[in-house]
Amino acid sequence: MKSYIFNQKENDPQQWYWFQEGLSKQEVERVIKIASELPIERATTLDSDGNSVPDENPNGVRSSMVKWIPQTQEWDWLYQRMIQMAQEANEETWRFDLISADENIQYTEYYANENGHYDWHQDIGPGELASKRKVSITLQLSDDSEYEGGDLQLSGGGDGNGILSTAHTCPRGKGVTVVFPSYMMHRVSKVTKGTRRSLVLWVGGAHYR
Repeated sequence: MKSYIFNQKENDPQQWYWFQEGLSKQEVERVIKIASELPIERATTLDSDGNSVPDENPNGVRSSMVKWIPQTQEWDWLYQRMIQMAQEANEETWRFDLISADENIQYTEYYANENGHYDWHQDIGPGELASKRKVSITLQLSDDSEYEGGDLQLSGGGDGNGILSTAHTCPRGKGVTVVFPSYMMHRVSKVTKGTRRSLVLWVGGAHYR
């Protein structure tokens, strides 16, 4: 009996995708202006139990300040835009089953005078929300001239001895948006001058498939 095998579009689980202008410069300024009224707090990391823990050491895993953009009518346009980019990137590359964006958009500021950075990490992890992340979207709010250092870098993994493979430095610029699987190792290198501002949103839901 003859078997019929359907042609499948190949995907690359370590691929990433980007948009030159996820938001226009005018839209970026709109985000920064409205977000200036939101409360700010020190960024946290997750412990082994999925609990948020502030990193008070500027030389620790993470040094940045964050705000959380609420899922309200005022911000609906921004959620829709970022989710649309995640869907396009997913359709072109990984084709995960994306169900929802349950978390608020994270607005992050990295300051050179506080050794702003976020060391190598994955966005998935323990905890109800982090375990459901499939696609991460990072949208830059700062122009390339506003800061030095602070590169978003991605890595496909390591060599089994704790050594990461060659890191890919992502494009920079106001409005530039990078989309990648939440399991990919990535970091924001140390900001050595100025302030780096960005948005992050995670899309996913349920188990990986």
